[in-house]
Amino acid sequence: MNYAELYQQSIDKPDAFWSEEAKLIDWHTPAVQVLDYSRPPFSRWFVGGKTNLCHNAVDRWLPTQADKPALIAVSTENPDGVPTEKIFSFRDLHAEVQRVAAMMLSLGVAKGDRVLLYMPMIPEATIAMLACARIGAIHSVVFGGFAANSLATRIDDATPKLIFSADAGSRNGKVIPYKPLLDEAIKFARHKPGHVVLVDRGLAPMNIEAGRDLDFATLRIQHMDAQVPVTWLDSTEVSYILYTSGTTGKPKGVQRDVGGYAVALASSMKRIFCGNPGETYFCTSDIGWVVGHSYIVYGPLIAGMATVMYEGLPVRPDAGIWWSLVEKYKITRMFSAPTAIRVLKKQPPELMRQHDLSSLRALYLAGEPLDQTTSEWIGGMLGIPVIDNYWQTESGWPILTIAKGVDDHPTRLGSPGLPMPGYRVKIVNESTGAVCGANEKGVVVIEGPLPPGFMQTVYGDDQRFLDTYWTEANGKQVYSSFDWGIRDADGYYFILGRTDDVINVAGHRLGTREIEESISSHSNVSEVAVVGVDDKLKGQVAVAFVIPKNAEAAATPESRQAFALEVMAVVDQQLGALARPAQVHVVSLLPKTRSGKLVRRAIQAICEGRDPGDVTTIEDPAALQQVRAALSGP
Repeated sequence: MNYAELYQQSIDKPDAFWSEEAKLIDWHTPAVQVLDYSRPPFSRWFVGGKTNLCHNAVDRWLPTQADKPALIAVSTENPDGVPTEKIFSFRDLHAEVQRVAAMMLSLGVAKGDRVLLYMPMIPEATIAMLACARIGAIHSVVFGGFAANSLATRIDDATPKLIFSADAGSRNGKVIPYKPLLDEAIKFARHKPGHVVLVDRGLAPMNIEAGRDLDFATLRIQHMDAQVPVTWLDSTEVSYILYTSGTTGKPKGVQRDVGGYAVALASSMKRIFCGNPGETYFCTSDIGWVVGHSYIVYGPLIAGMATVMYEGLPVRPDAGIWWSLVEKYKITRMFSAPTAIRVLKKQPPELMRQHDLSSLRALYLAGEPLDQTTSEWIGGMLGIPVIDNYWQTESGWPILTIAKGVDDHPTRLGSPGLPMPGYRVKIVNESTGAVCGANEKGVVVIEGPLPPGFMQTVYGDDQRFLDTYWTEANGKQVYSSFDWGIRDADGYYFILGRTDDVINVAGHRLGTREIEESISSHSNVSEVAVVGVDDKLKGQVAVAFVIPKNAEAAATPESRQAFALEVMAVVDQQLGALARPAQVHVVSLLPKTRSGKLVRRAIQAICEGRDPGDVTTIEDPAALQQVRAALSGP
């Protein structure tokens, strides 16, 4: 069956299609109904079925893979940057998960209770996630290092009975204490957890609150021989909550189910990522993000693969570190972000070439649009397929990509690809809701029912789920991605940027992504961020911050001005004078999160003289200072 046939079956006969995909996982009790869509837009998948994520990720592989690697935890966050490793076989992982599960049970955690994880990229974090899944507790992972106020809002929303944390994380060899942030967050929060379990890495001193704070290692020793059976859960029960930013400022708790998510991940590992038991998968993300949930922890393990969990930067101790891991662990599939590849592109190529990368069969990139230059460079260096994919925290797995596990459908530069099974993707006119024609810009939407693995709702707030995401287009209820896109005549989709990041210039709406793409085509542009800034005359104007490839462009006020005029001329030529940025500022750093995403809202706030708010996730605070200096200096 080719892609077109497979996709059409998933749309025309979803019950038959997903019933077959459900055979990719173990069920304690089979479903009696594949899909319950009696209360649209809420989808309930595999109703009546009972399964467990931890069983499918760990236990079911014990008969065939007990002594093969399951979790390979590597850290270069050591004083000298030399990698350290901990390798857990499936047997080891099974034992460790039971110990932590017993630990939680002893502290009163029961099925349905929330457990919040505020942890660095250490194996205990993955083990705790799996332990929650094992006993039916609902985990909520918060990205390590989030500011206390941000953490407090998540504590109040999830109301966890227990929190797992650590003394500290580390970034580029610099210790980031977690415990003071956590203590402050608990102080701010209305809800107070019963206990806090702490992994002491010996990186930073901790103030211990008697009766509340407990030592992970001590508890582990008390449960070394624990045997905790799997708690079989209804497919539609909640597996986890993952918070994502909301336009109101209050983060939205994306709520995921158990059975639908397990099936979607198993299907994606087979059809998209081509993973096989006994092979090794390396996702360079963080467990604080959805990519880490789906493709560091659950997806690879459900496929019977070893998963590499990496703590560190791609350039420490040098830019060959990731490629050395590919060689050492014979990694077959790798998942990263275009930003990381652009960082590596600036490094000496011999750092890649000196390693045997023959085991690597494909590189997958997501998180932001993949530009042609980056794609062609890394594809040429590796000599393997580079596969873009587009999805969201809300979707849980790719919406658009190329399913190489189905057939050898060609990729297309600039496009993440085609809709994956179950996704009824459309491009609709923002004003009328009518479906757009080929190459006509509109909003990317998905018609219900949403496929397995997609968010069930906003945790504790069904109405917010309806109000935030759902609208009517062309007589049908549709989920809005809040992304602009086009679909070409061959069915390939192209993502043009966020609809809520558009610039309204004198009544004309312009996507920041379009302007950034235009500026990026200048031969001397390395990176660019465009934001809309309030303007009394035009409503908004575009302001661009550009990193030149050649530092001479930033050497003097005259050279910066000349370079800015060149950039404006490129936009004039490609998009017209309407899209020309009112200002172009030359910088050497742009504010980014540790996962590599541009923090446009912080840039916009500074431009408008506002407080940028919580900027604790920004990789290098000096980038914000550069924005301020560029705005004030000659």
